[in-house]
Amino acid sequence: MTTADALPRASTTAPLPPGPRLPGPVQSLLFGNFRQTLMPLLRRRYGDVIKLYLYPERNVVQLANLEHIKTVFSGPVTTFHAGEGNVVLKPIMGEHSVLLTDEDVHLRARKLLMPAFHGSALRGYRDMITELAEREVARWPAGRVFSSHARMQALTLEIILRVVFGVAEGPRLDELRRLLTSAVDIGVFDILGWHNEKLRQYGPWKRAARTQERIDVLIYAEIAERRAAPDLGERTDVLSRLLTVPAEDDHLTDAELRDQLVTLLLAGHETTATTLAWCFHELARDPAHHAAALAAADDGDEKYLEAIAKEAMRLHPVISEVARRLTEDIELGGYRIPAGYTVMPSIGMVHGDPAHHAAPQVFRPERFLEDGGPATGTWFPFGGGARRCLGAGFSLLEATIVLQAVLSRYHLAPERRRPERARPRHITMVPGRGARISVRPR
Repeated sequence: MTTADALPRASTTAPLPPGPRLPGPVQSLLFGNFRQTLMPLLRRRYGDVIKLYLYPERNVVQLANLEHIKTVFSGPVTTFHAGEGNVVLKPIMGEHSVLLTDEDVHLRARKLLMPAFHGSALRGYRDMITELAEREVARWPAGRVFSSHARMQALTLEIILRVVFGVAEGPRLDELRRLLTSAVDIGVFDILGWHNEKLRQYGPWKRAARTQERIDVLIYAEIAERRAAPDLGERTDVLSRLLTVPAEDDHLTDAELRDQLVTLLLAGHETTATTLAWCFHELARDPAHHAAALAAADDGDEKYLEAIAKEAMRLHPVISEVARRLTEDIELGGYRIPAGYTVMPSIGMVHGDPAHHAAPQVFRPERFLEDGGPATGTWFPFGGGARRCLGAGFSLLEATIVLQAVLSRYHLAPERRRPERARPRHITMVPGRGARISVRPR
């Protein structure tokens, strides 16, 4: 029996999933601002399959049961459209983005981007990441409190600029760096303007639209200049790779290039920066794991450093769920989920479930080193199935190297003992106060 044959079909008599009856705007605001506490409450009331109505105008069904989630991840990509599920990102990422396309169009984009994030390419980034990380941490102000999240955003942006463009100097990239920093500094209300042309004519939404327009101008200029570069075939950055694909059918238009580059620049630094900030937030408050992390840095124990990053991703998911829009009716958990609905495997609810992770609210990197780590399917910060994030390996490599650079040089201390709460920042969850720490030279 094939996966497609095994896909549960919807009974015409099966009910729709249960969920709150609040107006859509209220549900959207509650979910956008308080999802980390809202969803466990709704799960206790409604079970593992929960229906919501979220902006922009879509019915979504949150999933917390591993078997249901496995069905989604292993199901046919013709039924579970991840690109359509990510429609909230379309105004900023673009219709050609690898995150926004499906089936053959997605496979083409993924095939073109994958060589830059696997195998020898990953090994080739190590020296560059190490150099930039050590340069960054050498500037940290000893004895003064600062936002580790802000510093990690600056560092990971520099790294992804090098990966995408090969260089990070010059007036154009200086301006692009500033504008990209502004583009990711948005909240739930800012997203309203992404899908409302009228709002984009006023106030902060108008400023955001102008920022996006200017980013596009700079990227198109970079594409045009790179097309004419005499050494184009010798370069190994992502833009040059995309401009020199051998097959004529795989040549990308400027609009397609723009969408892939914006996707990499925005998605390729923000999530890793947030993970690293949570790492520092936890280590600074935990003397035992702080000492173990320092020892790992001294010993070059990259497995333990990677486990720190993985545990931060588990305890503080940067993205709280992944999305798939249905092209046909299915049935899960005895409920009918119609075509056009979006199913959302909940990273946050699974990562925080004591049935899958002992003492889930405790920061304990060792859980990733014992007995082969968490059970299959219980840790999925990079999504799953055919749409698992192609930058997963790069992100973990980057986090490991940065942790090594920081912990080899400094002791960490929190600004205050009380943990920071997560807050929403566009589609991500970030430390509410910036993961503020101080450092002391070792």
